[in-house]
Amino acid sequence: MPDLTAAILDDLLRLGVAALVGMLVGLNRDVRGKAMGMRTLGLVSLGAALIAVAAFEFVDLATEEETRARLVQGVIVGVMTGIGFLGAGAILRGGGEVHGLTTAATTWVAAGLGVACGFAAWHLVIASVVVTLVILVVMPPVERALVRLFGGDPDARPLLAEKPATGVAQKGVAGAEEADDDRVVTRLTGYN
Repeated sequence: MPDLTAAILDDLLRLGVAALVGMLVGLNRDVRGKAMGMRTLGLVSLGAALIAVAAFEFVDLATEEETRARLVQGVIVGVMTGIGFLGAGAILRGGGEVHGLTTAATTWVAAGLGVACGFAAWHLVIASVVVTLVILVVMPPVERALVRLFGGDPDARPLLAEKPATGVAQKGVAGAEEADDDRVVTRLTGYN
């Protein structure tokens, strides 16, 4: 019979660390005045860890290798798909610019950190928090310097494809707006 106290403490540690690392990443977003900050990313990470821990609590993983593989796959796919919708809500398009991409990406990282905490993959948690904070804190001035070094304007934001003053969309052709949006997505991502 396993020691329930040790198992409960282990689960609480996983959940607590998940909330803590999510809030640590979210602190950077708060400092930069972004909508998703410490509380939001702490909850994202905690929720992802809760899903991972809860899934493992109710399945006998020691004897069923196939069940374990399907469970891990289901947890990861489910959490990351759901978080994609939350991250998409952080992306704003206006005035020919796109804002919120880094915050959306940070939301995915917070969810990944939560899953890693839920699976007790502590080496991945530590390495990911360090790399994430380096990217968010150290890299912005390095990025600006590199852009300047290669002849770019670090203060210029890439503009989206502008809609033509007279074009298909204004002539009332159905689907013209969607086609224009597809070109913008292709330009931003490289995918059709």
